[in-house]
Amino acid sequence: MTSPLTPSAAPSSTVRWTPRLWGTLLVLCAAMFLDALDVSMVGVALPSIGSELDLSTSTLQWIVSGYILGYGGLLLLGGRTADLLGRRQVFLVALGVFALASLLGGLVDSGPLLIASRFIKGLSAAFTAPAGLSIITTTFPEGPLRNRALSIYTTCAATGFSMGLVLSGLLTEASWRLTMLLPAPIAVIALIAGLKLIPRSERDRTHRGYDIPGAIIGTTSMLLLVFTVVQAPEVGWTTARTLLSFLAVAVLLTVFVRVEQRSPSPLIRLGVLRSGNQVRAQLGAMAFFGSYVGFQFLVTLYMQSLLGWSALHTALAFLPAGALVALSATKMGAIVDRFGTPRLIVAGFALMVVGYALFLRVDLDPVYAAVILPSMLLIGAACALVFPSLNIQATNGVDDHEQGMVSGLLNTSVQVGGAIFLAIVTAVVTANSSESSSPQAVLDSYRPGLVVVTAIAVAGLLITATGLRGQRTRQTTILVAKSDDVREDERVQEDAGEQEDARVAARD
Repeated sequence: MTSPLTPSAAPSSTVRWTPRLWGTLLVLCAAMFLDALDVSMVGVALPSIGSELDLSTSTLQWIVSGYILGYGGLLLLGGRTADLLGRRQVFLVALGVFALASLLGGLVDSGPLLIASRFIKGLSAAFTAPAGLSIITTTFPEGPLRNRALSIYTTCAATGFSMGLVLSGLLTEASWRLTMLLPAPIAVIALIAGLKLIPRSERDRTHRGYDIPGAIIGTTSMLLLVFTVVQAPEVGWTTARTLLSFLAVAVLLTVFVRVEQRSPSPLIRLGVLRSGNQVRAQLGAMAFFGSYVGFQFLVTLYMQSLLGWSALHTALAFLPAGALVALSATKMGAIVDRFGTPRLIVAGFALMVVGYALFLRVDLDPVYAAVILPSMLLIGAACALVFPSLNIQATNGVDDHEQGMVSGLLNTSVQVGGAIFLAIVTAVVTANSSESSSPQAVLDSYRPGLVVVTAIAVAGLLITATGLRGQRTRQTTILVAKSDDVREDERVQEDAGEQEDARVAARD
């Protein structure tokens, strides 16, 4: 692959950030920004969409769920496709489809067409996200340079998510169609810049065929899993339909594993999951995003339904967390270099647990600065530490030809974790709802959901904390090895000294 790094084999400490290198990173960041922006913007616009297009609540749900279904269901396929067909080609084609789907979504006049455009956007994001991440990890050499690039890249995702909340509140005041159309011109600009800046990548010519059965079974299982989880709160978790769907997912995943074990060119090489750091990164991503999505869902309902805040007011309440993430963008790479990803992930999850726990203090007349703001700042600091570190940990030590696969797997963990845990939180809140519709009764039904959110974060903390023991073991091994090297050097020097003394004595 041609890279703007010159020479390609140079150590990361000696490589300069050229204008083209910055341009490449900005294009990739723009695509990730759009993905996150699109997820958060549509929520505030839903009431206006339903009113203008005369859509029921269940239909409105699919405007959100359609995107999640396309995104979460096709990420595995998107990541492996980028490896096999060329990351640059896959990224640019998918970005073009994203722009067209955004334009379509802003112009349609029927619910089914709007849902279809959202599904197509999710599908295209399922290809741009892993392709973009793998372009970074194959363009920037592992080490400080890649850590800095990934910290900026992942920060753009968090910033896009936060900005989406604010922009949706502003744009919806004029028209909900603007929330659908806004990503289109940004995507077109990024596409034009990408054609000039993104380094060309060749297809993987070493693979032994295409894993068509694995692609079909894996994609089907992910689509069915996301669909089942999204529908479960509405149709019931214990209904025959939900239980049979979960059973079908389990069967498909079992078959998928067997197919991947026997395939000469698998969609996912299962051996990559033998790495403890990789497993902790994937599970940590599920817990991290799942807990945050559940938290944001409950807090948005709390602020708008119980406190009577406007959509813009609610968005501004979340803004300190997003601003903290954005301000940390250029610093996180150096922090990762100094402390390592395991420590930062654990520290971030600890801050997240405290932030969620503090929010349990809320009542029907909260003082924002004393009750809500501390939680937002702690959660913002947690996101700044955890999200870049998870991406770095998941992609470090992975060969270039498998970067797309690992990127797709990580993004799948994020999306599936968000879908599953949000459904669980929703089910807990529904189960604790009382017949009374008083504000206090509604708030009391939210608290068990917040407890579940906190518990998910605690689980993430415990899982990722197991990586600290491995890190200490590696550091001890390195210190012992260094000590052995020092003793060996001293012995060699002593032998050399004795030989020199013998030569001097022989001359005398």
